Amino acid sequence: MENRGSFGSKLGVILATAGSAVGLGNVWRFPYMTGQNGGAAFILIYLVCIFMLGIPGMVGEFIIGRHSAANAARSYHNLSNGKPWGILGVMGVVTSMIILGFYAVVAGWCLQYLYASLLGGIHGDVSYVKQYFVEFSSDPIKPTFWTIAFILITHCVVVKGVRNGIEKASKILMPMLFVLLIVLVISSCSLPGAFKGIEFLLKPDFSKVDENVMLEALGQAFFSLSLGTACLCTYASYFSRQTNLLKSATQIALIDTIIAIMAGLMIFPAAFSVGVNPDSGPSLIFITLPNVFQQAFGSMPVVGYVISVLFYALLVLAALTSTISMHEIGTAMFYEELKVTRKKGAWVETITCCIIGIFCSLSCGAMPELSLFHLNFLDFCDHLTSQLFMPLGSFATCIFLGWYVPKKVVSDEFTNWGTLKGSLFGVYLFMVRIVCPLCILTIFLHQLGVF
Repeated sequence: MENRGSFGSKLGVILATAGSAVGLGNVWRFPYMTGQNGGAAFILIYLVCIFMLGIPGMVGEFIIGRHSAANAARSYHNLSNGKPWGILGVMGVVTSMIILGFYAVVAGWCLQYLYASLLGGIHGDVSYVKQYFVEFSSDPIKPTFWTIAFILITHCVVVKGVRNGIEKASKILMPMLFVLLIVLVISSCSLPGAFKGIEFLLKPDFSKVDENVMLEALGQAFFSLSLGTACLCTYASYFSRQTNLLKSATQIALIDTIIAIMAGLMIFPAAFSVGVNPDSGPSLIFITLPNVFQQAFGSMPVVGYVISVLFYALLVLAALTSTISMHEIGTAMFYEELKVTRKKGAWVETITCCIIGIFCSLSCGAMPELSLFHLNFLDFCDHLTSQLFMPLGSFATCIFLGWYVPKKVVSDEFTNWGTLKGSLFGVYLFMVRIVCPLCILTIFLHQLGVF
């Protein structure tokens, strides 16, 4: 088996791992949830949830991955001493493969819209833009082509290894993403009437805060940081022994939150400037915003063209930083466990995810009969991972790390074998043993409609 490799710098660790957290959800879910749930009040609750659940959960997966310095399946197996806990790693790998399969479909849509924007954009009224998306997503060839193309682009990065592939790409993609986001935020906030959008996003409205808002914030914190997918565990297996796990988790969480807030500052001012109430999900990205760009910059067609191209380039970059991390999870397991080269392991992952992606893409229009439990195959995969596999995997990981793994192992990793101050270790152990499992269980039961 070839050398696993490792990240070559602290910056590489932060950018690569932050890239795994920053994705399309930052653009189409967080801003909408913030605006509808009290603006700055929601952000404050979200930050509390990040510290209560997100950071302890991240550190937990970091500890498991770095301690074993192996793929996720092997990491859990090593720490479980052959007990059934080892299945958690395999479950995380399977979860990530399913997510990559359907995520690549939406990422492929972004590639198509970037291509269309480069050719001159999608022009017409709201009904035309909506019809364009319906016809494109229902086509049996185009969406499938772009889905496979996106997975292959991801493959080309991952197959080059940790330093020459993942780390190098992250050092290019993340700064590009940040610069594009700044340009788009400035352009959006400079439009007439943009202040109403800024106010809608950032003005605290505590009257909207209830138990549902708190659960939404808790759930967003959980899913935004890729908890329960084995991603953090896999990346941590490439960390050096000098990496400060708590500090890294905090920095990554802050980067993820800042980018999500900036995405809101990009979307809401432009939408309010032309009197459009932003929706959430795919309709926001592929129906509402093309119309917003067209209206907002209609008197300046060149500017509108550039903004549209930059926006979809931003989405492609955000999606790519996430798909790279998801691809690496399965690649690492296949090439290490099958005792083959990284290249062969990456192809096993790529082919498997392409098959899932093809079924997901076809189920969105060309073959609606591809469905399970009254959901098209893409929505079924989304619900299966987000509402079952991820919360269960993360809940079990907290129990495993907090109550089964020897306390000394956790303490040694947390303090880098005594070289860092361990004054917060007691607090961390309490959070991962008690608070995090209760929070995750609450989210899980809420999603199932128990309360």
